[in-house]
Amino acid sequence: MNRRWWKEGVAYQIYVRSFKDSDGDGIGDIKGIVEKLDYLKDLGVDIIYLNPINKSPNDDNGYDISDFEDIMDEFGTLEDFDYMLKEIHKRDMKFVMDLVINHSSDEHPWFVEGRKSDDSKYRDYYIWHKGKDGQVPNNWGSFFGGSAWEYDEEVGEYYLHLFSKKQPDLNWKNENLRKDIKNMIQFWIDKGVNGFRMDAINHLGKDENFPDGEVREGQVYGDFIKYVQNLPEVHDYLKELKSDVFKEEHVVIGETGGIGYHNAHVYTGVDKKELDFTFHFDMHSVGRGKEPWETCKIDLIDDIKKNMSGWQMRDESEGWCPLFYSNHDTTRTVSRLGNDKEYHVESAKMLATLPLTQKGTPFIYYGDEIGMTNDRTFKLEDYRDISVFNRHKDFVQSGLVSEENYLKGLHNTSRDNSRTPMQWDDSKNSGFSSGEAWIKANVNHKEINVEKQLKDDNSILNYYKKLIKLRKENLALVYGDFKEIGREHEEIYSYIRELDGEKFLIIVNFFDGEPKIEDKDLVTNDCELVLWNYESRVKDFDLLKEGIVELRPYEARVYRIKA
Repeated sequence: MNRRWWKEGVAYQIYVRSFKDSDGDGIGDIKGIVEKLDYLKDLGVDIIYLNPINKSPNDDNGYDISDFEDIMDEFGTLEDFDYMLKEIHKRDMKFVMDLVINHSSDEHPWFVEGRKSDDSKYRDYYIWHKGKDGQVPNNWGSFFGGSAWEYDEEVGEYYLHLFSKKQPDLNWKNENLRKDIKNMIQFWIDKGVNGFRMDAINHLGKDENFPDGEVREGQVYGDFIKYVQNLPEVHDYLKELKSDVFKEEHVVIGETGGIGYHNAHVYTGVDKKELDFTFHFDMHSVGRGKEPWETCKIDLIDDIKKNMSGWQMRDESEGWCPLFYSNHDTTRTVSRLGNDKEYHVESAKMLATLPLTQKGTPFIYYGDEIGMTNDRTFKLEDYRDISVFNRHKDFVQSGLVSEENYLKGLHNTSRDNSRTPMQWDDSKNSGFSSGEAWIKANVNHKEINVEKQLKDDNSILNYYKKLIKLRKENLALVYGDFKEIGREHEEIYSYIRELDGEKFLIIVNFFDGEPKIEDKDLVTNDCELVLWNYESRVKDFDLLKEGIVELRPYEARVYRIKA
């Protein structure tokens, strides 16, 4: 058992723009985070992870960085950052910073200077191409819609941007670029940053033969993923970063699309010396239908158990893993995976139970601890995500999708659902800001908010507190062996965690039925029900002695099995 702070901690992801506004300009900021550090400490959080806070013109909500060594104007100053870091460490918490090094803003000095002259050292910091037969170099599309190439009149060539056209991709083949990136990382390490989550990190290498991708039915652009994701040279770049700038005490996390439990070891294997763990996309599309405006019933075995248990049953040499359902690029957990209407409280608690009793580092996305939901009242003009409007051109204005279906799809799938203001209380703007919020607060903030749930012992928030406390007090829930029970059951997910004689049995009903499970592995003569998500206590110990469990809709139970 190789004990590390980032394995035993519970992390909390903050989308800074939407968490807490301290100055009334409608945008969350660093001082606002400081105001709420005691709330996070009381919740049981050990690790705070922030989405990008670097200086940015905000074409893509901070993921387009114009100065890697400064703070976004709306968020504060470097002095504010230093104060926040001091306050985080004073509370015995750690800080993980978002590191966006696949691309920069087109307003970054490197890009601005590189455009001026063929002789500029910065020209080769980006990926340029003269084009083909007077047209774009190939048929690659951007992840945000439209072509991945943008023609620059001043240079007379196209530059590559896998994301927004204001986010030109960096050319990692350039040694000087890599040196400048490493110096920048060291700048933040010297300030005391404890770890880094590296955005889109498996896109650092590109196939610079630039072949066209296959155009499939319904697609506007070619299938380009295999030419820009998980290429061999990415591993060389990560090894170089690990050896040259990161130290043993830092946690290094990579966002890696196309990587799951079966192949994450190529980045996280302890012999690789690249990443400590990866952020995957296993849960991003669970519950979505064939079309964005459709939903579908979750297949518990293939969608949930296969992936969640898959991460659990890896060999320790393959590396650690994160435990989460949602982040800033998905939708709200309880709306997508639970029932945010009839069983809002029960399903939110059930969903919390799984990651907080499994092996890995749990990441709570801000607001999930109170069961924040998607807002299905948003109109097109209420959205702020650039991809919403780019895709509107590609699909609605082109006639491929109706306006009505497109809006229904946004209600189900837009990542702006996970970026609405934190719901602190029932006042204007949900207590997030005294000014006009940059994006509308969810209409249900009067019913779902921190202030109300703090007063209710049976609230989602207080369930999270109890669950986190249980995890911290029992290393079996962190490092223990994992044994799944009843993989074939289509409604119930159950497993045992065990370490050095300490043993827990976790049973959850993932749906709104009242299923029963009978399994000899459930048989126990002496156990204690330590946590459950219904107000009334479960009285079924006699049944459990026979290996039988009957559950209510979205019910979750955690038993301590005595020796």
